[in-house]
Amino acid sequence: MLGRLFKKAAAARPIDTARVPDGMRVYAIGDVHGRADLLHELLLKIEDDSLARGAADTHIIFLGDLMDRGPDSAGVIETAMALRAAGRKVRFLMGNHEEVFLRACRKNDAKITRFFIRIGGEATVLSYPITRAEYMALDMHELSERLRTLVPQSHLDFIDSFEDQIVIGDYAFVHAGIRPGVPLAEQKPSDLRWIREEFVEHRGDLEKVVIYGHTIYDKVEERGSRIGIDTGAYASAELTAIGLEGGERWYLQT
Repeated sequence: MLGRLFKKAAAARPIDTARVPDGMRVYAIGDVHGRADLLHELLLKIEDDSLARGAADTHIIFLGDLMDRGPDSAGVIETAMALRAAGRKVRFLMGNHEEVFLRACRKNDAKITRFFIRIGGEATVLSYPITRAEYMALDMHELSERLRTLVPQSHLDFIDSFEDQIVIGDYAFVHAGIRPGVPLAEQKPSDLRWIREEFVEHRGDLEKVVIYGHTIYDKVEERGSRIGIDTGAYASAELTAIGLEGGERWYLQT
């Protein structure tokens, strides 16, 4: 009997023993990428789910990449800003797409703007008040200048307030992942926003159970000490959130 118990305990995954503080409920939302329609749908599912589960100190975390690729990045940003303005306990992580978006809007640099467009920024630009005809008529230098007048300062200030990582209980929430072997307190923002292979191919335990987006999976990826919830919403129409309360976890999807 004791041998079987010890064997079972040794086989337990960090994911299965992780907890958030008592009385707290956390929802983390994967990469939205301009799908304001799916975000509205998922927020309603979160609202219904939370009501059904009863009173709790409820927090919502966005894992980054609100914009690019999908058709309504400006609408996603407005929705996110409205959640904060309404006094909801909502926090936002800086993704690599937010990083590039801020640089493109502030640097007036054609090289940065070209990279922004290449990674899906065209859809973001067109979600602001500019026609496709006007957009197509601009070269990269002109588009760089146009961005400075096209995107409201309130949007830039809001995105600039995003965090690099959030730690709650046994969980760390980041956009892309962490560099294995480096303490969370010493992680570089560039890794938190951009890392991929070194993180997703790591097979050992991590300091916390890491919940992340950035890398697209057909379904939620649970492995070792990490949970990936980017299900490619902009193309799949499946936007995913993870719910956490005590030692329980569950998923909501559009």
